[in-house]
Amino acid sequence: MPSGHVAVLAGGVGAARFLAGLLAVHEPSDVSAIVNVGDDFTLHGLSISPDLDTVTYTLAGEINRETGWGRAGETWHVLTELGRLGGQDWFALGDLDLALHLFRTQRLSEGAALSQITAEVAQSFDLGLKLLPVSDDPIRTRLTPAEPADATEIDFQEYFVAQRHGISIRGVRFAGIDEARPAPGVLEALRDAEVVIVAPSNPFVSIGPVVAVPQVRETLQQRRDSVVAVSPIIGGKSIKGPAGNMMSELGYEPNAAGIAAVYADFAATLVIDDQDRHLAGAVAAAGMRPFVTDTIMADPDRAAGLARATLAAPTAPEQGTP
Repeated sequence: MPSGHVAVLAGGVGAARFLAGLLAVHEPSDVSAIVNVGDDFTLHGLSISPDLDTVTYTLAGEINRETGWGRAGETWHVLTELGRLGGQDWFALGDLDLALHLFRTQRLSEGAALSQITAEVAQSFDLGLKLLPVSDDPIRTRLTPAEPADATEIDFQEYFVAQRHGISIRGVRFAGIDEARPAPGVLEALRDAEVVIVAPSNPFVSIGPVVAVPQVRETLQQRRDSVVAVSPIIGGKSIKGPAGNMMSELGYEPNAAGIAAVYADFAATLVIDDQDRHLAGAVAAAGMRPFVTDTIMADPDRAAGLARATLAAPTAPEQGTP
């Protein structure tokens, strides 16, 4: 199993749980998490970075375990009063959560870059690993609803929170991606890592914005043999979120083979769940080497087991395909 530096492409709840498992089996100071910022948005004048915050709260042991997002022990006085006044209360920001957004907004107004602010927040929570936004530049995920035919793009948070990802889509675009540049340390982490892991995250709206940043995909392609991805689809469904539905809507099989079709150009190995063992041949046909293990992170021990297996996957003996 690798003992050197590990880089992880991450976004959202699944990635946060995977990272928690990874830090249980690998030295935190030798881990860099490169996190999606396509979900970032501004609300009430505040700069909000949902994926960075979910990773931060999870690794700090401060996540609300019932929801998978937000702070444990949260209170809602501001949100309740905001709703009473007739303000926008569709996105649930708790009082503790608001403090982080206030801090981030203040630091941005002072000229600090998002990567610098993220490092300050990580240090304040004593996370141990290096937490990096993929870019300091604004990237915004936009989705086109499938209906009506002339539907205009909507913001990711409109789709995910306001619409509760209950509508079909026919397109995904990352506004600002052409002008975005990797944040300091991102390319170095990808080049220097002994292994790069694509955490179990939505391939289109969590990992998609990360690899779309100029130079990121190309850097991964140059070291493809040591890049391993974990499928977020198990038994034809995503554990949490709309990844499975998105795959069908965007023209991919909603299974591990479909994930392989998305990732094959920059990752050589795909970790798939035991119940998808029968798809190992299809994964191989799509261009990725399948590695079969338990991928359901039902508790911290199973998350750690998945992390350990994923670290070993790129150099593990061939398992054979049924």
